[in-house]
Amino acid sequence: MPHRVANFFRSSTHSLEYQVSNLTKKTSSSGSRRRVSPPGSGRATGSEVVAYVSEEELDDSHAPPYVPRLKMGDSRTSSFTSDSHKEKDHGHHHRLSFPGMHFGRSNKESHFHAPASLDWKLESPPIVMYGNAENSTGALLSGQLFLSIKEEALEIESFTATLNIRVAQKKPFANHCPECTTQCTEIKKWSLLEHPLVMMKGQHSFPFSVLLEGHLPASMETPLVSISYEFKAEAIPRSNGIASIPPIKLEKVLDVKRSLPASDTPHHSVRVFPPTNIKASAHYPHVIHPIGSYTLALRLDGIAKLNPRVNTIEYWKLKKLTWRLEETTKTVAPACGRHSPKSGDGAEDQQHKKGIVRCDTRVIGEKTLFSGWKSDYTNANDAKVELELEYSLGKHARSACDTKSQDGTEVSHQLMVEMVVSQEWAPVNKPSLVTHTGVGRILRMHFGTILTERGGIGISWDNEAPPIYQDVPPSPPAYFQETNFHGDASIAEMIEPLDGILAGGPIQRLAEEEGRNPRGHRRASSEGR
Repeated sequence: MPHRVANFFRSSTHSLEYQVSNLTKKTSSSGSRRRVSPPGSGRATGSEVVAYVSEEELDDSHAPPYVPRLKMGDSRTSSFTSDSHKEKDHGHHHRLSFPGMHFGRSNKESHFHAPASLDWKLESPPIVMYGNAENSTGALLSGQLFLSIKEEALEIESFTATLNIRVAQKKPFANHCPECTTQCTEIKKWSLLEHPLVMMKGQHSFPFSVLLEGHLPASMETPLVSISYEFKAEAIPRSNGIASIPPIKLEKVLDVKRSLPASDTPHHSVRVFPPTNIKASAHYPHVIHPIGSYTLALRLDGIAKLNPRVNTIEYWKLKKLTWRLEETTKTVAPACGRHSPKSGDGAEDQQHKKGIVRCDTRVIGEKTLFSGWKSDYTNANDAKVELELEYSLGKHARSACDTKSQDGTEVSHQLMVEMVVSQEWAPVNKPSLVTHTGVGRILRMHFGTILTERGGIGISWDNEAPPIYQDVPPSPPAYFQETNFHGDASIAEMIEPLDGILAGGPIQRLAEEEGRNPRGHRRASSEGR
């Protein structure tokens, strides 16, 4: 049996090769006849033939020495090899070569050498605005731009820098309209060169600074709107007359944050869920941060009731608890000049003229619990359920901090806690004999939460007091001219009497100088001794 399978594949292979060879012979005989021209022969008299030659056929080791290499579009040379050579290279893959075609970048672009480069360095701390938009004093931004000249000399026509705030609407007023989708507002522009200047080789620094006002929104990325701060610098060199030099550009994106103050004591909230007697008491932090976990202490009271008529106790037992952190984004998609509706007298027309209000709510953290709380049903009057709930943002959640800007963009957060309770009853004498009533309730609570960045040291730029001259410590003592005593001076003039100081004597002068400079007096008296 195995030899039959081998013979079958062998016969199939031979038949396939036979069919391919016959097809090649027919194609060569039906086309123009190719003749072998020895070196030095004249022009071929047959019809012109365009031959595509593979790279293997162009190799000198395979082609006969008297057969010239063939090129695309050349009809003066022949192109064929022996039948044995065709059979030898029949199984190989022949690639077509196109020497006249070039792909990719041109040599001019790949070898372009920029005559200068542009870089920057920020000297101010991270951009954090402290407080809400109404009370914040903003944040300072300062740094230096470095223009590095690589040639011996380069003339710069202009050097400018701009800081823009870019607002991109994910759901614009009119789709496929660039003006409705993106709005750019210029905050500051610097003209770093007043006139063209020839700069020598080396690094040249240009300082810049700006105060970002407190009402500006923080950087954010939400499903409805994206806000970013773009810093762009451009230096335009003068062309040398041979080739134009492209502008030297630098583009950076700044991360602007806002930090809201947090209270020291946690918030306390009490909720009642009629028609039941369940009362929920919660202690939770009002301000949270994107990184970190937080605790909500929850207690349920009024979950048991005594029914004296039938001598039973009714319980509300907690079966399931789910918490979610929800983020609500509200923005106004403005209309450009072309798509702005015509003004009308109604309030709706005025609102549509400003833009369309967009709202979106998404979950940035959630978890479901089926256990983890403590229940006490020993006393019907004091039955309770206590738990400490830890919550935080999701691991890969892309959240935005709370903000409210003048253009209508508003981001808020809330913590939602949902509990499922079921009603059960048991006899007073046999509390372990529990019977399900089939009655259930869903208790839902919402807690307002502020999500903000950490403030770090928490000091705004206007509260940082610079050093003043009164705070500088006193300078070292000054050296004065030493008092010389002559040998003929009496000893009474040099020794101070016990009852007083001699008027006009050297001791009195030293005492006066001691009052003005006590350290100098001690030094002078020690040297005099």
